[in-house]
Amino acid sequence: MSQIINSFTLIAIVISCLGLFGLAAFSAEQRKKEIGIRKVLGSSVTGLVGLLSRDFLILVAVSFVIATPIAWFGMSKWLQAFAYRVPLSWWMFALAGLLSVFIAVLTVSSQAIKAALMNPVKSLKTE
Repeated sequence: MSQIINSFTLIAIVISCLGLFGLAAFSAEQRKKEIGIRKVLGSSVTGLVGLLSRDFLILVAVSFVIATPIAWFGMSKWLQAFAYRVPLSWWMFALAGLLSVFIAVLTVSSQAIKAALMNPVKSLKTE
């Protein structure tokens, strides 16, 4: 049973990363001209990656703030049914938040770096 739950958890994480990757690709495609103009005006690659990644990190942080109390409440109610209880600590939720931010940064930064390294002439040529 544990192997099945772990397998489906891994599948859910991969599917969510694919969705986040697709959203980052769509966002970078929509902002292609803005990125080209910023590069022509002298913006660095790290500045562009930070610009593209900031929106997604804010979304991950908001979702973490919403999900933490709900998860704490649900887990504490579920764990009350067991004879040997495990206490919930704050570091468990902090570790989950840091892990989700790390996964989001890895997923989004690959697409952001690709968009930031793109030749600005190609994106501005159509105008």
